[in-house]
Formats: sequence, structure tokens, C-alpha cells
Amino acid sequence: MSEFSAFFNNSILFWSLLSCLLAQFLKIIFNFFSTGKMNFRIMFETGGMPSSHSALITGATSGIGFELGFDSSIFALAVAIALIVMYDASGVRKSAGIQAAEINKLSKKLEPKSEVILKETLGHTKFEVIVGSFLGPLITLPGMFFLGSPLKIFNLIIN
Repeated sequence: MSEFSAFFNNSILFWSLLSCLLAQFLKIIFNFFSTGKMNFRIMFETGGMPSSHSALITGATSGIGFELGFDSSIFALAVAIALIVMYDASGVRKSAGIQAAEINKLSKKLEPKSEVILKETLGHTKFEVIVGSFLGPLITLPGMFFLGSPLKIFNLIIN
């Protein structure tokens, strides 16, 4: 199998990336219900509901567990990385966003004409992380189990 086709035979990567993409798309919908406005740019931003980082990492982690076994050392490593990513999303990046908001306020007071504005929506609330962490396995595991890799899906369509 060539390197190119091997890449498209990786169902864990495909389905976890798809769960990340779906989480980013869902941000548009959640944002619409909270603000009443359609904002497609939010799909390309960090922060918001649900956490796409959490969806990606828990999708990959659950896929690794499903494929290699939930008792494998690789699954244990994936769980450790998932916990770090989710902690970072709701802790460090959330704090950085709060700091950016305060810096923006201070900057406007000191220099009202300043056009420098720091991005404030960097992280996630714990609830946004939890929702994202459920979304990953909800997309990845059924996709892997019922449909398999993109290469397998392509072969089913052609044949």
C-alpha cells in the first residue's frame, strides 16, 4: 500500500478530524441561538461551544482504544494527552482570554485611539470542553465501526 493510500486508510484520523470539523460547524449554530446572528467566521476561531480541540482529541483517543484495545499503553498515553489538552482549553487558554479582555480595557483607557485589540475568546468553559469531549467519541466510534476508513468508504461507493 502506498503512503498516499495508507493515509486515507486511517479511520482514526479521518473520523476524529471529522468530529473536530463538526464541532467547529456547530459553533455557528450555538452562536446563532445565543446571539440571534449568523456568524460563519466563528467556525475559524478558537473558543466557543463545543470545544473542537476536545472533540478531536477524545475522538482520536477513543478510536485508539477501540482499535488497539483499551488496555494498551498507546491508549493510556492518548488519555494522558487528552486530559492535558482539555485542561489547557478550560484553564490556561481561558485565563489568557480573561487577561486579554482586561488588557484591552486598560489599553482603551490609556490610548483611546489605539487599534490594537487582543483576541479574547481563546479558551472554553468546562461545559464547552465536556460537550466537545462527548462529541468526539460519538462521531469517531460509530464511524469507525460502521463505515471504516475513507479508503474503505470510497471502495464501497465505486464497487
